[in-house]
Amino acid sequence: MTSRVAAAIEAAQAEGRGAFVGYLPIGYPDLRTSIEAAVTLAENGADVLELGPPYSDPVMDGTVIQEATQEALAGGFRLRDTFTAVRAITERVDVPVLVMTYWNPVMQYGVDRYADDLAAAGGAGLITPDITPEAAPEWIAASERTGLDRVFLAAPTSTDERLALIVRHSTGFVYTVSTMGITGERAQLDAAARTLVARLRDHGAEHACVGIGISNAEQVAGVLEYADGAIVGTALVRALREGGLDRLAETARSLAHGTARSAN
Repeated sequence: MTSRVAAAIEAAQAEGRGAFVGYLPIGYPDLRTSIEAAVTLAENGADVLELGPPYSDPVMDGTVIQEATQEALAGGFRLRDTFTAVRAITERVDVPVLVMTYWNPVMQYGVDRYADDLAAAGGAGLITPDITPEAAPEWIAASERTGLDRVFLAAPTSTDERLALIVRHSTGFVYTVSTMGITGERAQLDAAARTLVARLRDHGAEHACVGIGISNAEQVAGVLEYADGAIVGTALVRALREGGLDRLAETARSLAHGTARSAN
């Protein structure tokens, strides 16, 4: 089964640009607005949507995203709202929707049930930051059965053996962590990301997208010199928080300007 996420990345490449992957939390500032925000992002340049169900212990997230997810939980977010949101978004836009989720909620919901409900809602797959391929046989089987993408994370500290395992089991793209630590904006992206993408290519990765620390069009362009996609989260959540859907649309368009590749 063809990966919808890989197809979106390849469609961007065919247009002479890299892919823009945009992250937003589901349920922030409320469920209805978060659906509108995701649609706004898709309509203003995002090639792939990454949606995060709020989680009580978001170990990888920086302050801006943590505050948004805490507000969503306080507002009554429930796990089933994930599927409601994905369905509402995919009914309105063709951009593939990945859910970025910590593993515990998936286990509690039931791996097969989660996969079935996500596929039924029109979702494209999962990004799983805190589970590794060798610990995920049930998810690998469920994703193969349902045709959902499996996006695993690779870090600069990963051994070659682990990178080979991640490449072998990832579909859509490999999520390439640019720096060790939590998400957020950084003035200078870690040069380790460039090295890590090269290592992933050596292990046969077809698509590698870099996330953590990208907050403007210049940084998007820098990452796309060597990667297939740039993942932006904090800058989009901040835009939504500070200026609503209008500011989000403006920020998305600005970031998308960084995806064009020079002809040389």
